[in-house]
Amino acid sequence: MHILPKTQKIVRYQNQHGKIHYGIVEDDEIILQLSSSFAELVNKEIKYDGVKVKYSDVKILEPVKPSKVVNFGWTYADHAKETGGEPNLIEPFLFLKPSSSLIPDKGTIFLPPNDLTNQVELEGEVALVIGKRGKNIKEEDALDYVFGCTIFNDVTARDLTKKDPQFTRGKGFDTFGPLGPCIVTGVDPTNLRIVTTLNGRVVQDGNTNQMSLSIPYLISWLSQVMTLEPGDILATGSPSGSCPIKSGDVVVVEVEKIGQLCNSVQ
Repeated sequence: MHILPKTQKIVRYQNQHGKIHYGIVEDDEIILQLSSSFAELVNKEIKYDGVKVKYSDVKILEPVKPSKVVNFGWTYADHAKETGGEPNLIEPFLFLKPSSSLIPDKGTIFLPPNDLTNQVELEGEVALVIGKRGKNIKEEDALDYVFGCTIFNDVTARDLTKKDPQFTRGKGFDTFGPLGPCIVTGVDPTNLRIVTTLNGRVVQDGNTNQMSLSIPYLISWLSQVMTLEPGDILATGSPSGSCPIKSGDVVVVEVEKIGQLCNSVQ
């Protein structure tokens, strides 16, 4: 058994034999395969099984299978303004996505039929991966409950969120939750640059330090509502620049120190 260093890039993947493993990425090309479960990883227990695989030879999966995907809306004032929301909220705006919305890096975002929605938009975000169970967490302790950070695209049927009294339908379609490609431990989520490109053109360029509600506050506030479990995903909201996507598009959300989440649209 090894102790997990402070900063590591962790992926969950399926090898050529169909088996699913966690692994540590080295030099963006080689994965050191682990026999550790997610529960062992969050407890900093690393079990190498001696196998090395090429990153390009395996299928990268969503980095976790969360019990819940929690999203915070309108945490960036300019994004709230552009989508008809309320900027500079005093309390968080909260919604959930179903686990059936999740797809991995390189997965395809499938647009619903036009009779259901004709305005689907991208929203690049930083997502937190919870590492230990927590309830009524103090704000000063909140970041201790974060195992690492990953990337999320909160794909949204904007026409539906504007007319529905709540966001479940507009946010909940299958494939509307690209997540990954990895979990990076030891990074400060409160100061990460987010750049989203659509077919190579920059459409979003923000930083989590622009959020109107702090990440520790969001975690603490949420834990008063629901118990946080290891593996839960907390998507921290999108900077301005959300825009429509169509079939044939390619969306890349890049977050510094984490990497790129790339998805095609069909």
